[in-house]
Amino acid sequence: METNELHRGRLIDHIQLIVRDLAASRRFYQAVFDTIGIPIAGEGDTYFWADELFISSADSEAAAGTLTGRHHLAFQSRSRATVDAFHSAALAAGGKDNGAPGERPYHPGYYAAFVLDPDGNNIEVVYHGEATYSAGSLRVTF
Repeated sequence: METNELHRGRLIDHIQLIVRDLAASRRFYQAVFDTIGIPIAGEGDTYFWADELFISSADSEAAAGTLTGRHHLAFQSRSRATVDAFHSAALAAGGKDNGAPGERPYHPGYYAAFVLDPDGNNIEVVYHGEATYSAGSLRVTF
Protein backbone atom coordinates (compact mmCIF):
# COMPACT_ATOMS: atom_id res chain seq x y z
CA MET A 1 0.00 0.00 0.00
CA GLU A 2 1.50 3.32 -1.04
CA THR A 3 0.44 6.33 0.96
CA ASN A 4 1.65 9.84 0.28
CA GLU A 5 -0.70 11.77 2.50
CA LEU A 6 -2.54 10.82 5.70
CA HIS A 7 -5.58 12.54 7.16
CA ARG A 8 -6.33 12.29 10.86
CA GLY A 9 -9.26 13.43 12.95
CA ARG A 10 -12.00 12.67 10.42
CA LEU A 11 -13.29 9.18 11.12
CA ILE A 12 -13.28 8.36 14.85
CA ASP A 13 -15.17 10.44 17.39
CA HIS A 14 -14.31 8.11 20.28
CA ILE A 15 -13.58 4.51 21.19
CA GLN A 16 -14.58 2.85 24.45
CA LEU A 17 -12.73 -0.06 26.01
CA ILE A 18 -14.41 -1.84 28.92
CA VAL A 19 -11.79 -3.46 31.12
CA ARG A 20 -11.60 -6.00 33.97
CA ASP A 21 -9.26 -4.02 36.24
CA LEU A 22 -9.56 -0.26 35.87
CA ALA A 23 -6.59 0.49 38.14
CA ALA A 24 -4.28 -1.81 36.15
CA SER A 25 -5.48 -0.26 32.90
CA ARG A 26 -5.02 3.25 34.31
CA ARG A 27 -1.38 2.46 35.22
CA PHE A 28 -0.73 0.94 31.80
CA TYR A 29 -2.32 3.73 29.76
CA GLN A 30 -0.82 6.48 31.92
CA ALA A 31 2.64 5.09 31.04
CA VAL A 32 1.72 4.87 27.35
CA PHE A 33 0.23 8.36 27.21
CA ASP A 34 3.17 9.86 29.08
CA THR A 35 5.54 8.60 26.38
CA ILE A 36 3.47 9.95 23.48
CA GLY A 37 2.62 13.25 25.16
CA ILE A 38 -1.13 12.82 25.63
CA PRO A 39 -2.59 13.76 29.02
CA ILE A 40 -5.39 11.94 30.82
CA ALA A 41 -8.23 14.39 30.20
CA GLY A 42 -10.69 13.21 32.80
CA GLU A 43 -11.57 10.42 35.19
CA GLY A 44 -14.12 9.17 37.66
CA ASP A 45 -14.59 6.14 39.87
CA THR A 46 -15.44 3.86 36.92
CA TYR A 47 -13.66 5.47 33.93
CA PHE A 48 -10.88 7.63 32.54
CA TRP A 49 -10.32 9.15 29.11
CA ALA A 50 -7.71 10.76 26.90
CA ASP A 51 -8.47 12.36 23.57
CA GLU A 52 -10.72 9.92 21.67
CA LEU A 53 -10.16 6.92 23.95
CA PHE A 54 -12.61 6.27 26.81
CA ILE A 55 -11.80 3.39 29.19
CA SER A 56 -14.27 2.16 31.78
CA SER A 57 -14.88 -0.71 34.16
CA ALA A 58 -17.61 -3.28 33.58
CA ASP A 59 -19.67 -1.73 36.38
CA SER A 60 -19.74 1.72 34.75
CA GLU A 61 -23.08 2.96 33.52
CA ALA A 62 -21.84 3.08 29.91
CA ALA A 63 -20.56 -0.52 29.96
CA ALA A 64 -23.81 -2.26 30.77
CA GLY A 65 -21.77 -4.99 32.51
CA THR A 66 -20.08 -6.31 29.37
CA LEU A 67 -16.33 -6.32 28.61
CA THR A 68 -15.18 -5.35 25.13
CA GLY A 69 -13.35 -7.91 23.02
CA ARG A 70 -9.78 -7.75 21.81
CA HIS A 71 -8.93 -4.63 19.81
CA HIS A 72 -5.92 -3.25 17.99
CA LEU A 73 -5.29 0.45 18.64
CA ALA A 74 -2.42 2.31 16.98
CA PHE A 75 -1.25 5.62 18.44
CA GLN A 76 0.81 8.11 16.43
CA SER A 77 4.39 8.98 17.30
CA ARG A 78 6.64 11.72 16.02
CA SER A 79 9.92 9.82 16.50
CA ARG A 80 11.49 6.39 16.67
CA ALA A 81 12.73 7.25 20.16
CA THR A 82 9.12 7.66 21.31
CA VAL A 83 8.24 4.23 19.91
CA ASP A 84 11.18 2.75 21.84
CA ALA A 85 10.16 4.60 25.03
CA PHE A 86 6.55 3.42 24.66
CA HIS A 87 7.63 -0.22 24.43
CA SER A 88 9.78 -0.01 27.56
CA ALA A 89 7.23 1.99 29.58
CA ALA A 90 4.30 -0.22 28.58
CA LEU A 91 6.17 -3.39 29.58
CA ALA A 92 7.17 -1.82 32.91
CA ALA A 93 3.50 -0.89 33.51
CA GLY A 94 2.22 -4.45 33.13
CA GLY A 95 1.98 -4.90 29.37
CA LYS A 96 3.16 -7.98 27.47
CA ASP A 97 5.47 -7.76 24.49
CA ASN A 98 3.72 -8.33 21.18
CA GLY A 99 6.41 -6.95 18.86
CA ALA A 100 9.63 -5.15 19.77
CA PRO A 101 10.39 -1.77 18.19
CA GLY A 102 11.48 -2.06 14.58
CA GLU A 103 10.71 -1.39 10.96
CA ARG A 104 7.65 -3.10 9.53
CA PRO A 105 6.94 -3.96 5.88
CA TYR A 106 3.76 -1.85 5.63
CA HIS A 107 5.56 1.05 3.91
CA PRO A 108 9.13 2.39 3.88
CA GLY A 109 9.94 4.03 7.22
CA TYR A 110 7.07 2.38 9.17
CA TYR A 111 8.62 1.96 12.62
CA ALA A 112 6.43 0.53 15.37
CA ALA A 113 6.19 -1.52 18.56
CA PHE A 114 3.30 -3.59 19.92
CA VAL A 115 2.32 -4.39 23.52
CA LEU A 116 -0.73 -6.22 24.88
CA ASP A 117 -2.51 -4.22 27.56
CA PRO A 118 -3.84 -5.90 30.76
CA ASP A 119 -6.96 -7.03 28.86
CA GLY A 120 -5.11 -8.38 25.82
CA ASN A 121 -5.73 -5.42 23.51
CA ASN A 122 -2.92 -5.00 20.99
CA ILE A 123 -1.57 -1.48 21.51
CA GLU A 124 0.78 -0.08 18.88
CA VAL A 125 2.76 3.12 18.71
CA VAL A 126 3.87 3.93 15.15
CA TYR A 127 6.22 6.43 13.56
CA HIS A 128 5.63 6.81 9.82
CA GLY A 129 8.84 8.72 9.17
CA GLU A 130 9.61 12.38 8.65
CA ALA A 131 6.39 14.26 7.99
CA THR A 132 4.91 17.72 7.89
CA TYR A 133 1.86 18.26 10.09
CA SER A 134 -0.66 20.94 9.19
CA ALA A 135 -1.42 21.39 12.92
CA GLY A 136 -0.52 19.86 16.28
CA SER A 137 -4.10 18.71 16.74
CA LEU A 138 -7.60 19.30 15.50
CA ARG A 139 -9.35 21.80 17.77
CA VAL A 140 -13.11 21.51 18.04
CA THR A 141 -15.18 23.97 20.05
CA PHE A 142 -18.91 23.72 20.66
